[in-house]
Amino acid sequence: MPHPNPAPSLTPPAWPHCAHNVTTEDPVGCRGIHVSGHTTCFAHLTNTDRDTYLAGLTPGTDIDHRGTTLTEPLLNTLLTHLRDPATGHPRLGNATFETATFEGDAGFDSVTFTGDATFEEATFEGGAGFGSVTFTGGAGFDSATFEGGAWFDSATFEGDAGFEWVAFGGEAWFVSTTFTSGAAFESATFMGDAQFGSTTFGGEAWFGSATFEHGAWFGSATFGGEAWFGSATFEGDAWFDSVTFTGDASFESATFGGDAWFGSATFEGDARFDSANITSDTQFESATFEQASGIGPLVCAGRVRLSGAVFGGPVTLLIATHRLECRRTRWSATAELRLRYATVDFTQAVFEYPLTIAAEARPLVRADGQPMAEGALAGAPDAGVRLASMRGVDAAHLVLADVDLSRCLFTGTVHLDQLRLEGTCTFDTVPSGTTWRHGHPVRFTQRSTLAEEHHWRAGQPTAVPGWNTAVFNAGHAGPAQLAPVYRALRKSYEDSKNEPGAADFYFGEMEMRRHDRAKTTWTERGLLHGYWLMSGYGLRASRALGWLGAAMLITVVLLMGFGLPQDDPKQEATGTVPPGGGRVTFEIDKDDPQNPATDRFSGQRFDKALNVTLNSVVFRSSGQDLTTAGTYIEMASRVTEPILLGLAVLAVRNRVKR
Repeated sequence: MPHPNPAPSLTPPAWPHCAHNVTTEDPVGCRGIHVSGHTTCFAHLTNTDRDTYLAGLTPGTDIDHRGTTLTEPLLNTLLTHLRDPATGHPRLGNATFETATFEGDAGFDSVTFTGDATFEEATFEGGAGFGSVTFTGGAGFDSATFEGGAWFDSATFEGDAGFEWVAFGGEAWFVSTTFTSGAAFESATFMGDAQFGSTTFGGEAWFGSATFEHGAWFGSATFGGEAWFGSATFEGDAWFDSVTFTGDASFESATFGGDAWFGSATFEGDARFDSANITSDTQFESATFEQASGIGPLVCAGRVRLSGAVFGGPVTLLIATHRLECRRTRWSATAELRLRYATVDFTQAVFEYPLTIAAEARPLVRADGQPMAEGALAGAPDAGVRLASMRGVDAAHLVLADVDLSRCLFTGTVHLDQLRLEGTCTFDTVPSGTTWRHGHPVRFTQRSTLAEEHHWRAGQPTAVPGWNTAVFNAGHAGPAQLAPVYRALRKSYEDSKNEPGAADFYFGEMEMRRHDRAKTTWTERGLLHGYWLMSGYGLRASRALGWLGAAMLITVVLLMGFGLPQDDPKQEATGTVPPGGGRVTFEIDKDDPQNPATDRFSGQRFDKALNVTLNSVVFRSSGQDLTTAGTYIEMASRVTEPILLGLAVLAVRNRVKR
């Protein structure tokens, strides 16, 4: 309870006061203002004088009971004599209860104040009922203390309402209340629940530096002017769902100890959350931001939910949070999301203009240039940004900068080939190390892979350990669905002149085609398998060079064993001379080369066989006399080995080309 027994002030009030009950501890005594024509306050009038005073009251009379202590029966008696016969409810003119003390419950329900009502520094020791009250003029409750509950439900404030520095010890109930003009709750303290559901603020609403120690409910409220919650503290949950902010809504430097709910809220003006700090979740689901130019810098230790939200104009979001949900979020203008620590779910987001998601390298900075405290996010592995899903997104205008895509789901994304990847955007990789399967080693060459490929491979009966199965909502995407995704990402990298990056996605595309039993024929799969086996789809130079070396070695061995003749062939000439002389005719025959019977694998024959093989691979003609078998061996070498050499050169080119 706020100040249950405050020490009495030793300073007398500015008005003529009653001075009853003067003691050594309280030399001022009763501070109640003199009733007109008397020397005591209303509470200390004699019964005769009180009856005379009450008899002179009529509905609409001005009353002044500053500093007076009013018990519950005494207040009820006063209001009874001010009851309007036409309405059956009390009607007061100017009512001054400054520093008054209300013992017991104070029942002002359905009272009409036709003038100004002043309750500044008043103390309500019991419940305070102002339900359905009408304040025609100004209503001042500044620095008042409500030790019990305060009920202002369905009240109407036609003038300015002041509740600055008010202490609400119990529940503060302003449900369906109407503030036609300004409402000031700056530095107010709500020790119980604060209920402002369906309240209408026609003018400006000021809650700057207010403290809500329990829940704060503003659901379905309407703010016709500026709503100022700067530096406010919400220690419990804060509910602003379905609220309409016609003017600017400012939550700068506000602190939310619980969840902050803005679901289905409408921000017609600017929405400022600069330097706000939220300990739990923030929900903006289905909210509408018509003119908001920026949200943040905002630190949220939980999740920020923007699913279904609509942004009508250009906007910049500066947010540090564990998770940002933007499912079905719509941007109608350019947008930039600069984030820290966040895992972003971008499923079915819609944007018609360029949108950038970027990782903010440095801590977010407040308006005064000081970095924001990010201690609540210290448990995160790093301050980087991770994209969880892009399914259903038209990526034609999307730019990603320094984003981790290792767990991102891409299937279902359209115009993925137009996606722009800036900075360091990383993908997942294949399992590292060597694994034994069915008695032979299995090792994957490192390359960029999609999260869906991990999920698919991990689900295969012959899966190698190391493929990631913890992929959120990966579904049943298989090779038929993943091949077009790899193809589109490959084109995106090629358009950005990143050939090495494109090579990884080409490898992934070919892998998916090789494993696709639905759309790839068995003949095509066989060709792809051979292409993969010989050179890793023209991307693995070491594999092609290995096969080339093996083919050349086999060729050398075969030539030494079967292709080189024993001796160099000799020419023989046979001439026929007719009797009597004359012209001589020679026939030149060449013996077929023959394999030697022994000693085929000598150093001399190896040198010659190697010479033939190298000439076949590079220079295409050996110029050597070979046996019939050697001729066919050389022909096979001329076909296969240059192809393998070309695949190796192609693989090197794909890795170094820019």
